[in-house]
Amino acid sequence: MALKIRIHDKVMVISGKDRGKIGIVKKILSAEKIIVQGINIVTKHIKPIPAENKLGGIKKIEAYIHISNVALLNPHTNRPDKIGFKFDKGKKIRFFKSNNLSIK
Repeated sequence: MALKIRIHDKVMVISGKDRGKIGIVKKILSAEKIIVQGINIVTKHIKPIPAENKLGGIKKIEAYIHISNVALLNPHTNRPDKIGFKFDKGKKIRFFKSNNLSIK
C-alpha cells in the first residue's frame, strides 16, 4: 500500500485542536496514525524507576494524530492539497492534484 503522506513531509493540520498549524512528519505508527513535530502536544506523567536511574516527572510529548486530520502542504500555493499517484517512466510518483506538480 502506497502512503500518500510519508516521513519528512510538510503537512498542515486541517481539523482538531491544532487546526491550521504546520509541522513535519516525524514518524508513521501505522497506516492511520502519524506523529507530527510540534503538533498534538500532551502532558505525560512519568513514574521514576530507581533501579534504572530514570527520573520521573511531568513531560510534554507529541502524541499521534490521525492521518485524515492532516494534508500535505503544497509549497507553491502554501495551502493544503490533495495527492494523486501517476506513473512516470515506470516509476510511481506522487503529485499535487491542484496544479499537477510532482512531489520529490
